[in-house]
Amino acid sequence: MRISDHKSICEAANAFKQGSIIAYPTEAVFGLGCDPNDNAALIKLFNLKQRSPDKGLILLAGDYSQLQEFIDEQLVPAEKLAQIKACWPAAITQIMPAKNKVSPLLTGERSTIAVRVTEHPDVIALCQQTQQAIVSTSANLSGHITAKTWQQVEQEFGDKVEYILKGETLGLAQPSKIIDALSGKVLRA
Repeated sequence: MRISDHKSICEAANAFKQGSIIAYPTEAVFGLGCDPNDNAALIKLFNLKQRSPDKGLILLAGDYSQLQEFIDEQLVPAEKLAQIKACWPAAITQIMPAKNKVSPLLTGERSTIAVRVTEHPDVIALCQQTQQAIVSTSANLSGHITAKTWQQVEQEFGDKVEYILKGETLGLAQPSKIIDALSGKVLRA
């Protein structure tokens, strides 16, 4: 697997901080992302994908602390929270209670938010460089096949994505498993 160099990570982080849409490898597919606290960037991302904002988005983090500003931990029993944290880093997305202040563009106007502590070294480095979580949605137009390489991202979006981190996915066959954190119900295997 090809890991991105420090210069590329810094360039992606700078684009991210300027409100740009960036593309990057995840565990199984390429993702499109932006700053989760930048509503203009979030709207630009939905428009780019031709996706309805009512679906919400996933947040990826390099470590759990980067997700805490978005999760209402008071609604998660301590034992359950310990179990959730123990399953990361991994390609497992957890649906957790969202804090009231979280943008409905992230939650899809639900009271929950989808979060994951990633195991992809490029995304970990990107989150470390930006010092925060990053929005993640599959790199494709809504309803189209998801890009698994940076070349496919370029082909699909051209210069509409401001920066492409030209690494590789971890090679998993399927996108992350999605689990309702409180009930344990698997929503996507």
